[in-house]
Amino acid sequence: MPEQVAELLAGARIAVSVQSKKPLQDSSETDITGMAMKVSGPDGDLLEYRQVGDWAYLRAGVKSLEKASGSQLPSAADLPPAATDLKQVLGGGWVKMPADSLTKNPSGKETSSADPGDRARQKVVIKGLQQLVGREVQLKDTGTKDGADHITATAPFRTLLTGLVDELRPLAADLPQGARLPTGKDLKDAPNKKITADFAIRNGALNEMSVNLAPLADTKDDKFALVLRLGKGDQAAAPGQATQIDPDALAQQLFGGPAIPGQKEPAL
Repeated sequence: MPEQVAELLAGARIAVSVQSKKPLQDSSETDITGMAMKVSGPDGDLLEYRQVGDWAYLRAGVKSLEKASGSQLPSAADLPPAATDLKQVLGGGWVKMPADSLTKNPSGKETSSADPGDRARQKVVIKGLQQLVGREVQLKDTGTKDGADHITATAPFRTLLTGLVDELRPLAADLPQGARLPTGKDLKDAPNKKITADFAIRNGALNEMSVNLAPLADTKDDKFALVLRLGKGDQAAAPGQATQIDPDALAQQLFGGPAIPGQKEPAL
């Protein structure tokens, strides 16, 4: 991993809120009424996404992304005239698209957990993941601290990651176009050191999970913490103004469109 990317991840904060008609543990996709996600770095918000009703909203923190990457993103003047959707995104304002356009598989068909075939595959995957955890993860009760019960889970990283990816392969066809799961060859150089996650439980519910990733890196640092906190989320609300874009056209402009004059590679 490049040092710049590692520094960005080390300072990143990701906040996710989900709203549903039912308790989340009993919810399916059709019960979700709103979602909000914000990715922030040391220099400000990098990306923000909201889903409210039938619309999905997206905003890129262009200046923060430039500082984080150490390079300047193309301006609207640098882009081909036809790249209208990409220009809107790089303008830094809110854009919107139909939410169902984000739930299509590579064939263009919508995917839904309500489909019997999808449910059957998901059950197979969940059962496989449960067996993987039972086989590879060692659990230990470490007592009570600050009013929370603590349990640790320890496992060899490469073995667990490889098993996780293998169990997810039945869902590979549902990945967005251009995305793929890593192969065994991709994972063979992953460190196989043991890592331990600490789970804090309050009143019978998971309150916080933390894992020290420092053992995976060739570094003298003692700690590199990844922390997940669960609590009350923010209400997802539609932005006051948002420009509608075509997600298919945006994907073409990002990954398949003509290169910017003077460059050998696409803009992004």
